[in-house]
Amino acid sequence: MTTTNTPLNTNGIKRKWLLLGSTLLFILVAIGSSIYYLLVLSQQEQTDDAYVGGNQVMLTSQVTGSVQEIGADETQLVKAGAELIKLDPVDAEVALRQAEARLGVTVLQLRERYAAIGQYAATIQQRKINLQKAEDDLARRMPLAADHTLSAEDITHAKQVVEDARAALDVAQKQAAAAQAGLVGVDLTKHPDLLAAKADFVQAWLALRRNAILAPVSGYVAKRNVQVGAHITPGMTLLSIVPLDQLWVDANFKESDLGNIRVGQPVKVEADAYGSKVEYHGKVAGLSAGTGSAFALLPAQNATGNWVKVVQRLPIRISLDPKELAAHPLRIGLSTVVTIDTHHRDGTALGSAMPLVPVYATQALNQPMQEADAAAQSIIARNLAR
Repeated sequence: MTTTNTPLNTNGIKRKWLLLGSTLLFILVAIGSSIYYLLVLSQQEQTDDAYVGGNQVMLTSQVTGSVQEIGADETQLVKAGAELIKLDPVDAEVALRQAEARLGVTVLQLRERYAAIGQYAATIQQRKINLQKAEDDLARRMPLAADHTLSAEDITHAKQVVEDARAALDVAQKQAAAAQAGLVGVDLTKHPDLLAAKADFVQAWLALRRNAILAPVSGYVAKRNVQVGAHITPGMTLLSIVPLDQLWVDANFKESDLGNIRVGQPVKVEADAYGSKVEYHGKVAGLSAGTGSAFALLPAQNATGNWVKVVQRLPIRISLDPKELAAHPLRIGLSTVVTIDTHHRDGTALGSAMPLVPVYATQALNQPMQEADAAAQSIIARNLAR
């Protein structure tokens, strides 16, 4: 009996220890999971409703014309200032010649008007001399009329000559005043008519240059709609340029997840295109001012009787590290998984004020206005010298 019970007791003791060990292991796992949740998971917010966003720069024309050349196609990289589309310049060249002619005619007409001021001054002086002669003649005749040496008809005729001379002087003075109204005190080169003609010339000069449509930013061509031979007008979208070094992530978090999210908190992003092997690091740049449904084309009418509560999502902008983007490029619209570390909650939930410098800017569209002004001044000087 003793030899029979000993193995049974041993097996029972082993079973008890196994059960006890399993229980302790379960308790330790539960405690560890609780601690991990409290210290890590409870300090994070995660969503897979997140997509890559970026600027889509729409290329449009500032002038009307027919497309003659297209310099780049979809997926190709273009640099800021590169000529992407060239329009037929014939119409613009003709318009520039017409504006040049109008500017020259304006200069010649103003020269004539300014010269006429001197002519009117000479006319007034002549009319004054004539009036003085007529008055002197009448003064000599009046004593002769007193002793009846001259007839009354001669005196009447002399008086009429004085009145005619005075009227001619008055007409000349009014004509001179009318001619001087828009000229006296105004330099010919600063006259409004000349400035308007000069502005028309500069506009035509710019229109000719704008037949070459330049890339405002560096990026990749997408959605090319324009074709060779197409007649385009200002404001028509020709193609899009996407700068892939200026991307971000728009993560849509449930409204119940927003309590601990603050601007500036660190973020980890995994893109479906690369999987978990590539991890991007960014920061919370800001929270949208409204949910997606609030800005929808047809907003939800929650005041209706058949209303059903739906958990809303708020877009949160996540900025990305440019170096990581350069190493592993992303594309607009790609899906991502976003995890926000909410340990530090001393930041603000509202965005910052508008910066003092532009958020985005381009110098590629600047025109050499000094060249245009120099060309106009050359036309003015040439016609003044004639």
